Amino acid sequence: MIQAQKGTKDILPTESYIWQDMEYKAKKIFSLANFQEIRTPIFEATELFARGVGDSTDIVNKEMYTFEKSERSLTLRPENTAGVVRAFIEHGFSRLPQPVKLWYKGPMFRYERPQAGRQRQFHQVGVEMFGSAEPSADAEVINLAVKYLNELGLNDLEIEINSLGCPECRKKYRDAIKDVLKPYLKDLCEDCNFRYEKNPLRILDCKVDSCKAIFEKDEIQKVILGDFICDDCKEHFDKVQEYLNVLNIPFKINKLLVRGLDYYNRTVFEIKSNNLGSQNAVCGGGRYDSLVETLGGPTTPAVGWAMGMERLFSLISKSEPNRLDVFVVSENTSEAMKIVEELRHNNFSAEFDYANRKFKKQLDKAAKSAKYALILMDDEIKSNTVTLKNLDTSEQINVPRSSYLEKII
Repeated sequence: MIQAQKGTKDILPTESYIWQDMEYKAKKIFSLANFQEIRTPIFEATELFARGVGDSTDIVNKEMYTFEKSERSLTLRPENTAGVVRAFIEHGFSRLPQPVKLWYKGPMFRYERPQAGRQRQFHQVGVEMFGSAEPSADAEVINLAVKYLNELGLNDLEIEINSLGCPECRKKYRDAIKDVLKPYLKDLCEDCNFRYEKNPLRILDCKVDSCKAIFEKDEIQKVILGDFICDDCKEHFDKVQEYLNVLNIPFKINKLLVRGLDYYNRTVFEIKSNNLGSQNAVCGGGRYDSLVETLGGPTTPAVGWAMGMERLFSLISKSEPNRLDVFVVSENTSEAMKIVEELRHNNFSAEFDYANRKFKKQLDKAAKSAKYALILMDDEIKSNTVTLKNLDTSEQINVPRSSYLEKII
C-alpha cells in the first residue's frame, strides 16, 4: 500500500471544515484592514531564497527541497515572504499608491524532523505591508495578527518584541556579540560556530541547552541586554511600543528575540500561546526594509508576519461539522432529485439517498446528518405536499409543496 510521505498529512473531511473556517476568518479580518490576497507559485528559482532568506539560515543550508529541471535550479517555497517580494517587484507594485497591503495562505515545504504542529509540507497564513517605514505600520500588522488569533478563539497570548536596529547600529552589536562569545566558541554547538562567522546575531536564536546556558553568563548578558541601537532606531521602537499601548495590546521586550531569517531589521516580534509546549510560537515577523532592494527592486520599507496553520489547528476548539439543512427521504428518486435541486437553488444544503433504501434507513441517515428530514413518499406526492420533520425537536408538519421553503429555519 502506498502511503502519504513522512512529514505530509491528508486533511480529511472531518478536519477540512475547520481549515475552511480558518481561511474564511483570515479573509474576513484582513479584508477589513484593506489587505488584498496574493497567490504566488509553489516553486521559485533557488536563487530567490538564497539571496532573500539568507545563506546563513538553517532553511537555506539544511531544509530546502531543491531540484534541477532544464539546467535550472528550482526550490519548493520554504516560506512566502521572498516570493511575495519577487511578485511585488515583477509586477511593478512600487508604482501603486503606497502602502501596498497583501495577505496569503498556502503550503510551504521544509525538510526537517516532523513533530507536533510541524510537517515537511505545512501551511502558512501571512501578511506583508510594503511602502511604509512608519512605526504605525509595525503596530498595524501586530494588531492584525492579534485580531486574527482572537477571531479563532485564541486569547491566552504573549507578545514579545525587540529591535534589531538598522545596519549601522546592528554592526556594532554584531561585533560586540562576537567579541564576548569568542572565548566560548569551543563550547558552542556546530551551528553556532557556523553562525558566528556568517551572522552572529542568529546565535542568540539557538535552542541547544548548553548554548543557552552560556548566554546566561553575566558578561554575555551585559552585551545581549545592552542598549546598542542608535537614536533613530530607538525613537522608532519607542513609537511602536506607544502605538501598541494605544491599541491595548500587552507586550514584553525580549532582547534575545532575533528571528531566524537574515532579512529582518528594526522591529521583530513573536506571538506565543501558553497552550503549547516548548515550541509555543504561533506567529513570527518583523520589519525587512532592505529585502525588496536586495532582490532587485527599488528601496522599499516593508513589514509582515507568518503563522503556521497546523499549530493554529492544534489550538482551536473543535466543533462538530456543519449539518445539512435538509435530507430528503423518498423512495421516488426522480422526485427526490427535483426537490433537492430546488433546495440547493434556494441556498439550502440538501442531499437524498442515492441507494434508494427503505424508509426507516433513510430516516436514520437523516437523523445523523441533517437538521430537517423532508419526507416525500407516495402520499405526499399524490397530495402535492411534503412532510417536514425537525430532527432536533421531533416536531413534524405536513405543508403544501408550494410553501415548504419558508418553514425551514
